[in-house]
Amino acid sequence: MSEILEILLSLGDKFAAHIVLSASAIGLGILVALPLAVWASRSANVSRIALGFASLVQTIPALALLALFFPILLSLRAVFGEDLPTLGFLPALLALALYALLPILRNAVTAQANLDPGVLEAADGVGMTGWQKLTLVEAPLSAPFVMAGIRTASVWTIGAATLSTTIGQPSLGDPIFAGLQTQNWALVVAGCIASAGLALVVDALLGLVERGFANRKRWQSGLGMAAVALGLITALVYQSGGDDEDTIVIASKQFSEQYILAQLIGSRLEEAGYSVEYRDGLGSAVVHSAVASSSIDISVDYTGTIWTNELERTDNPGREIMYETIAVWERENTGVRVLGRLGFENAYAFAMRGDRAAELGVTSLEELVPFGPSLTVGGDPEFFERPEWIAVRDAYGMRFGETRNFSPTFMYNALRSGEADVISAYTSDGRIAADRLVVLEDPRGALPSYDAMLMMSPRIAEDEGIARALRPLIGAISVEAMREANFAVDREGEGKLSPKDAAAQLAENIGL
Repeated sequence: MSEILEILLSLGDKFAAHIVLSASAIGLGILVALPLAVWASRSANVSRIALGFASLVQTIPALALLALFFPILLSLRAVFGEDLPTLGFLPALLALALYALLPILRNAVTAQANLDPGVLEAADGVGMTGWQKLTLVEAPLSAPFVMAGIRTASVWTIGAATLSTTIGQPSLGDPIFAGLQTQNWALVVAGCIASAGLALVVDALLGLVERGFANRKRWQSGLGMAAVALGLITALVYQSGGDDEDTIVIASKQFSEQYILAQLIGSRLEEAGYSVEYRDGLGSAVVHSAVASSSIDISVDYTGTIWTNELERTDNPGREIMYETIAVWERENTGVRVLGRLGFENAYAFAMRGDRAAELGVTSLEELVPFGPSLTVGGDPEFFERPEWIAVRDAYGMRFGETRNFSPTFMYNALRSGEADVISAYTSDGRIAADRLVVLEDPRGALPSYDAMLMMSPRIAEDEGIARALRPLIGAISVEAMREANFAVDREGEGKLSPKDAAAQLAENIGL
């Protein structure tokens, strides 16, 4: 319990970012929904279209809606210029505002439609203008119902805002996602408590405003709005105190190795006098596009990932040629500087429990093919859409009875519990040895090499101070050292480390 409390007390910056994002999204949703509701109350066609669109948005999963704004904003850069942000606050704001739209709009339209016709006729009878009728009659009568919609939208938005972590926006989702990937349940619980607690407090305050409107008690609604405003101002002040345009933003993907390497890079830069910020839990395609557009500054990526996803190559020319080709392509096409390779490879590989592999007599992908239709294969959330899976499937004619997606951490748990027979493991993962897994050979060379590379965005590509601080990492990390660090984070029970502590231990092990 003390560990959870300690984590909660350290979440001030995430709390402030979450409040500002949620409040901005709800505010934008109100600005769009209320005028639209007034228009809809005067036109049945507008009402049908507006409510239909808002309902359609609600059918899109919040995570997908957040992710969709990244390519949309990326394409709009051609119109609005390179300064248009594609990650972080702006896409999260737009997606969450759309998500907040329905309850506000529906309640406002319903309130307008159910106003007493006699009251409206009386307003017309005393000669009120349309604006006077709206502000002096319709708005006060509709206010309690509109506030009920805003309360619902606020709770939804605060919950959905935790997902903005996946597109690089700091939020209370950061500890939740980090905890899930590293099996640090105290982090998960702390993030959930903070998010749920914020939602309950906001709901209570907006409930006070709603009752004030319903009971015609201005002090009650004023008190609730003042408390909400005070919380937002406090969050803005707290957040603005940490702003620094010279901060180096370091990205990590959704698995433990990336969290560790991000912390290792960050510690090197901090020692050199730089201010750093982390964007955790991003997808492969998002990370590369974000580095290329300088939305983030530094990432660790893998040769096989860039080769297949960005260069769209399916051949396998060998490790050295692949790396050199990628470095030249990045420099000429994206402006990204590939500082060098870190010294280890983290390749995709198919792994099975040792006893299961022995039972089937399987040691290679070729030998696995006849058993495939009766087996379940597990992969990380993006694996079965990646070119590597397609290459293996086509090279061997591989067909499985069932494919299942797991977070990288839970893939190994699924294999251990028998919920998956085969998984797309990572060769630098310490759990391969710890769980005594068998890595199946790839005799047809369908899977390319995956050397870890340090990537610098065009914004900092020519900064020799940063390059000098990070150059000692190049070629310094062996696969054995990386496996040990990964396992220290992924293990359960005694000896488990946070990514930051594992990064410090890794630095010590490699002589830094």
